[in-house]
Amino acid sequence: MTHEKYLVPPRTEVRLTNFDPSDAGKHASHDEALPIIQKNVERMDRLQYLLYADGSQSLLIVLQGLDAAGKDGTIRHLFTGMNPQGTAVASFKQPSAEELAHDFLWRVHARTPAKGEVVVFNRSHYEDVLVVRVHELVPPDVWSKRYDLINDFEKLLRKNGTSILKFFLHISKEEQLARFKRRLDDPERQWKISESDYSERALWPKYIEAYEEALSRTSTDHAPWFIIPSDHKWYRNLVISEIVSDTMEKMGLKLPPTRVNIADIKRKYHEAAEKAGGKS
Repeated sequence: MTHEKYLVPPRTEVRLTNFDPSDAGKHASHDEALPIIQKNVERMDRLQYLLYADGSQSLLIVLQGLDAAGKDGTIRHLFTGMNPQGTAVASFKQPSAEELAHDFLWRVHARTPAKGEVVVFNRSHYEDVLVVRVHELVPPDVWSKRYDLINDFEKLLRKNGTSILKFFLHISKEEQLARFKRRLDDPERQWKISESDYSERALWPKYIEAYEEALSRTSTDHAPWFIIPSDHKWYRNLVISEIVSDTMEKMGLKLPPTRVNIADIKRKYHEAAEKAGGKS
């Protein structure tokens, strides 16, 4: 698979109509893709172990998308296999009074990964150029300045050893409605339904416009955006797992050197084992 097919090159004007949300590449079905997804998830788990042990770099993964695009499902299927000691998920809801009293990136910076960690943002700082724009929560002269601030913020993270991958989960309006219907019909998922699911659909064109500008202005060499076809959940998982695992492979992660004398430790172990055996 070529990552470039879904990569937004820097300084590119994005039009989402040019990207097919139902694309499934050369794969015909979930059953065909599943072994590849499982292999990628195993790679991610192994590489996360190396990342944690290496302790010199970190990885930030940003998931954005319209309602029902599959952010929760992506996390559940791809990242829950990682060791929770070095993995975290951060969600950004409506800001609190304390958060509003600071700059818009203040609450976000506190949740970025420490060295050795993987952090997944389920929604992110991009809400401050998306929902606040669509709902006119701040004037244009405020949100329009945030693109450059976001680029500078992500450049700072990258200079400090954090690799950044940003995924826009691209679904069609028809698929979104079908997923809402499945939620309505499934008692175990009805808790996820809200009235805003349907009222926000009326704002679809405004959201698309906001996403297009965000993708165009903030896909950089140090923090690229990928537009992921997400009408097929299995293909979404396949593409993201491949991009994440390939990116981690390129980070050059290594186990740290041993800090003790292994021969001496083995000798002490055998001495202790012999003593324990003599007492039994």
